[in-house]
Amino acid sequence: MRFFWIACLALSGVEGLAGCATSPADDRYDLVIRGAKVVDGTGRKAFTADVAIRGDRVEAVGPVPGDARRVIDGRGLVVAPGFIDNHAHSDDLLFEDGLAQSKIRQGVTTEILGEHTSGGPYLGKLPPHRPGVRTLGDYLAAVERSGISLNVASYVSQGNLWRCVMGESFDRPSPAQLEEMKALLAQAMEEGAWGMSIMVAEPPGLLATSDDLVELAKVSARYKGVYSTHIRNEGTGVLDAVKEAIAVGERSGARVDIIHIKIADQAFWGRMKEVVALIDEARKRGVDVQSNIYPYTRGNNNLAAILPPWAREGGKEKILDRLRDPAERAKIKRDVEAGLPGWYNHYTAVGRDWARMLVNEDLSTPNKRFEGWTMDKILEARGATDKLDGWLDFLLEEKASISCIYEHHTDADRDLALSQPWCSIGSDGSAYAIEGPLRRGKPHPRNFGTFPRVLGVFVREKKLLTLEDAVRKMTSLTAAKVGLRDRGVIRAGAKADLVLFDPATVIDKSTYLEPFQYPVGIDTVIVNGRVVLDKGKHTGEKPGKALRRGKD
Repeated sequence: MRFFWIACLALSGVEGLAGCATSPADDRYDLVIRGAKVVDGTGRKAFTADVAIRGDRVEAVGPVPGDARRVIDGRGLVVAPGFIDNHAHSDDLLFEDGLAQSKIRQGVTTEILGEHTSGGPYLGKLPPHRPGVRTLGDYLAAVERSGISLNVASYVSQGNLWRCVMGESFDRPSPAQLEEMKALLAQAMEEGAWGMSIMVAEPPGLLATSDDLVELAKVSARYKGVYSTHIRNEGTGVLDAVKEAIAVGERSGARVDIIHIKIADQAFWGRMKEVVALIDEARKRGVDVQSNIYPYTRGNNNLAAILPPWAREGGKEKILDRLRDPAERAKIKRDVEAGLPGWYNHYTAVGRDWARMLVNEDLSTPNKRFEGWTMDKILEARGATDKLDGWLDFLLEEKASISCIYEHHTDADRDLALSQPWCSIGSDGSAYAIEGPLRRGKPHPRNFGTFPRVLGVFVREKKLLTLEDAVRKMTSLTAAKVGLRDRGVIRAGAKADLVLFDPATVIDKSTYLEPFQYPVGIDTVIVNGRVVLDKGKHTGEKPGKALRRGKD
């Protein structure tokens, strides 16, 4: 009887499993979800079925008779593949609290890390919760060993590759130094990286030429990895920056994923159709270029990002020295006001309007009251007569780092990008919690609400997306572009990463001023076959795995 079941399963597709869903009475499933609307992640029309799980895999989809150790009544709910967060920053927070509360409660079962200066190798002083972590392989082993409720995958960060070789210098790398970066990249790929990710808008990424990027991306392509890029300029240089990303993919052979695609300068609002056209044209000629997006019109960066690139050379202490030097200050102010060729200037992008900058940093004690204030109010309260000087004084007091939410793009541009078939969902967020040590600062609401917001606002309210396509954008589209096997779909043999939600009520609750609110409507989350969220309550289970390229 057992042999018959396995053979029948191997010969059956998802829709053909009904005749095979029998098993001996003593061979129970671990879990059966009964009567849910199945949205399987592929984009095809939803259907009502049972989903049976044994171990860490889905074993049957269809009418599933027989016994199970646990049965979940899915009537009135949608069961979908667990959401895959295409762009996440939970690297260190997972060591502090592996429960990953704000992600699990969104239905996220896998995060992809590694942008800017996250995915190893690592340089310099490490957080105390990362003892002995020097390579990406070390990180993946350590985070899995620490216990996590969701799965993690990671790119290798170009920022770390560059800094490992060049330190904080802005010098050009020699041919030998570039080869050293390529060797470190190859090592990370061997250790399980899914590609290389880069932030080209800020140092050290902006120091790389297009030719440098091509040489590095070729290494990623050799391992069938992705070139994941925060493009060089999201403002008035956005079209050239998208062209550069496409060219890197075309010249290197790497698949391209443009991180949180947007037009983030009011001078270029309304021109997303031109960005879409560039990507569509490249795809027609065979370049595999895609993007991801978060469903908000405000981004999160640092007030230090307003500093011109030259002012950030040498690391934090050098920056602080410049902020203290009257001559350097004057030069910084001139360049911020006038801009520099090719540099994405956050200050001019928001129309020099300090009211469109919301401070969400966990500030030092003297400035604690300013958390959640806009910069215009902060500068007024601090008595700043010269606003740029007041900004620099504030940065100096906070050791050259103040997290800030910038109001810099539009609903119309975002919606056009979100609706493209090649655009998936990434939060650009981290796994916070509404209580305990991970309740700090005023983090962007995307940390708590990205995926429920897509379902509640863009499917149910705005009807911009169908339910099936929205789920595809949050599951199989990301899995396919990265190369994750057996995740992002519901089918026999796939990993049992699942989410059950109420399509009539699912919605985000987190706001810019009150971010510490979990979404509603996410009922159950299952990771590798184990229930992590049960009727909206975290079970404390930590079945998450570190997913390595070539092995998962």
